[in-house]
Amino acid sequence: MVSAPIAWQTDRMSTIRGARERARIEVTAAIKDEARKQLAEEGAPKLSLRAVARELGMVSSALYRYFPSRDDLLTALIVDAFDAIGAAAEQAVAEQAAGEVPPAERWVAVSCAVREWALAHPHEYALIYGSPVPGYIAPMDTVGPAARVGLVLIDIVRGAFRAGDLTLPPLADELRADAERMAADFAEGVPPESVAALVAAWAQLFGLISFELFGQYNRVVEEREALFRQTAGELARSVGLRDAGTV
Repeated sequence: MVSAPIAWQTDRMSTIRGARERARIEVTAAIKDEARKQLAEEGAPKLSLRAVARELGMVSSALYRYFPSRDDLLTALIVDAFDAIGAAAEQAVAEQAAGEVPPAERWVAVSCAVREWALAHPHEYALIYGSPVPGYIAPMDTVGPAARVGLVLIDIVRGAFRAGDLTLPPLADELRADAERMAADFAEGVPPESVAALVAAWAQLFGLISFELFGQYNRVVEEREALFRQTAGELARSVGLRDAGTV
């Protein structure tokens, strides 16, 4: 049995550790917020730990205890951004799961959720889908978060295939071996024909968003949401998803 003084000391130490952990979480969040502000104002290549520390009233050595290098801070921001856009995609598909929503409509809903997140967070989107940051090499920590949107789209296609609601798109003979490899690597249960089309559709989806976000539609497209929705539907059909009522 633990004596009362020892129990009191144990509780006190737990309280101290809890307070320190909360403080660390708060400081980490403040560092990230200031770094995102710098991304918006200066761009990722100019992100500076010293500048972040200065704006927060910290000495640089104190900030290094949270993020030892600029690349560590960049990685944290990249992981957060991938997780956030992935969560938006996952929430969109979860909201569609309650009803009998055709797979093609679920695809469009996810695509629109990704676009909406990008428009609301342009600088974070630019960090993960814009120009590479000179000298930065993304570590393996970013791979899982980066895959979240793609996995949502793959799961929609996989579900349609299992339900017999998938029309296989054409596949060039010279692509079959690579498509089979990709299916085995990251899209188990999806036919190779749709896997190759999925990769193309995934690239086009983010190409559409990037064109809009980075100003390529200026003085060209006015009804951008309508164009995006229509094209997202065409991409759904390109991977073999059928519209409602299509046999």
